[in-house]
Amino acid sequence: FKELAHAYEVLSDPEKREIYDQYGEDALKEGMGGGGSMHDPFDIFRSFFGGSPFGGGGSSRGRRQRPGEDVVHPLKVSLEDLFTGTTKKLSLSRNVICLKCTGKVSKSGVSMKCSGCQGTGMKVSIIRHLGPSMRQQMQHPCNECKGTGETINDKYRCPQCKGEKVVQEKKVLEVVVEKGMQHGQKITFPGEADEAPDTVTGDIVFVLEQKDRPKFKRKGEDLFYEHTLSLTKALCGFRFVLTHLDGRQLLIKYSNQFKAIDDEGMSIYQRPFMKGKMYIYFTVEFADSFNPDQVKALEAILPPKPSMALTVVFSFVPWVEFEVEFC
Repeated sequence: FKELAHAYEVLSDPEKREIYDQYGEDALKEGMGGGGSMHDPFDIFRSFFGGSPFGGGGSSRGRRQRPGEDVVHPLKVSLEDLFTGTTKKLSLSRNVICLKCTGKVSKSGVSMKCSGCQGTGMKVSIIRHLGPSMRQQMQHPCNECKGTGETINDKYRCPQCKGEKVVQEKKVLEVVVEKGMQHGQKITFPGEADEAPDTVTGDIVFVLEQKDRPKFKRKGEDLFYEHTLSLTKALCGFRFVLTHLDGRQLLIKYSNQFKAIDDEGMSIYQRPFMKGKMYIYFTVEFADSFNPDQVKALEAILPPKPSMALTVVFSFVPWVEFEVEFC
């Protein structure tokens, strides 16, 4: 079975067959670690019949892929972006599997187990002895194979990826920020993270970070706006033009300390034609002081002050008290 599987593998792979024709079987053995084939001898049955001769379904290699890591990027957006929606184009670099060697390190797929780490990709170093039977150790990636667990003869090394299995690729992603999205919300691009052999590619995740904006504040689906006006405007009436987040201008009339406007708040996520409320809070600036003439003029205009009775209790001796009322 092993000899049959090895012969089938060489004959079915054009690059390995070319190496065999040019350099003979010794070159293939050298690349495979000096021993026989490391492949499952029943792969030939799976190739012909879709399973092993003893049952059990397809190859086990496809089920050994480990999950890749997600790549998370913060994305700064303004309150205007969240109100109207926007699209941002971002250029990112990522690793993709080399197309020339398909992630096998060499153009012919010939590699062998690293002798320095025995194929584990990690080495253990002794830092210091702590006692008669105690020592401190540290694990670090193997410097001979750079943590891959494999080495390869330079004459078989892939010229495109230089044995790294992956190459750098630039990609432009269009991130669609929908109306009504919130600070901290995530936008995910499945399978767009760094690629690696025998690994399920992770996702690229953008996390929205809302930038602060003066005067406008958001609370859920509602907007809050603060406007400062003088005492004269508050007493005599006041109107002003408010420029909204989408550029529209609203004519606002002062009536009391709070004013609520329906359907002028934040856009509601995934319900783009609906909005919350806008609350306008008016802050009145009072003068620090008035001169006597101004006080008399204000008293003549404003409603009269209510009279206030002040009662003072006098006690000359412990058992006698007098009450005097002043108006």
